[in-house]
Amino acid sequence: MPRPQSKASIAGHPIHSMLVSFPIAFFVGALLSDIAFWRNANLVWFTASEWLIGAGLVMAALAAIAGVTDFLSERLIRNLTVAWWHGGLNGVMVLVEAYNFYVRYTLGVSTVLYSGLVMSAISVGILLVTGWLGAEMVFRHGVGVADRPADRNARRFNTDIKEDGRFKYPHDRNVPSEPENRLH
Repeated sequence: MPRPQSKASIAGHPIHSMLVSFPIAFFVGALLSDIAFWRNANLVWFTASEWLIGAGLVMAALAAIAGVTDFLSERLIRNLTVAWWHGGLNGVMVLVEAYNFYVRYTLGVSTVLYSGLVMSAISVGILLVTGWLGAEMVFRHGVGVADRPADRNARRFNTDIKEDGRFKYPHDRNVPSEPENRLH
């Protein structure tokens, strides 16, 4: 059975999987900044959280564009229940973080304790679930995984792959067993 392929890709590498690391790092960083602010009330941590959430929202939007492109353009992905849950929960997480950003931006530092901290924690909790679901799609259903090393893009960039999909080894090349010019 063919594997669901990513339509939004560069040289066979899915763009969605390239981008998702950024919002994950930003939103986890915002939670850690909120915890630091809760512990010492230094405004640097409030500012860091605000910037991290803003950057996370921008990168989440870019990752979502690539993910939705894959979802809408590949029937095999749309047929996976796990894909619907992955996308839906990520949408909920982005809404929580967007509200978190809005409240911080409009009401200021007083919102971090405790509503901002709680919203950041909820978002990271959702990220843990959606990360698991994303891994399910890749590792169990093969979403975005090349069918074999001999796929067109891999062969174009890797000269060590034969036409039949097997790797070339030094003994496969017509290399003489003895060097022609020996140094004595």
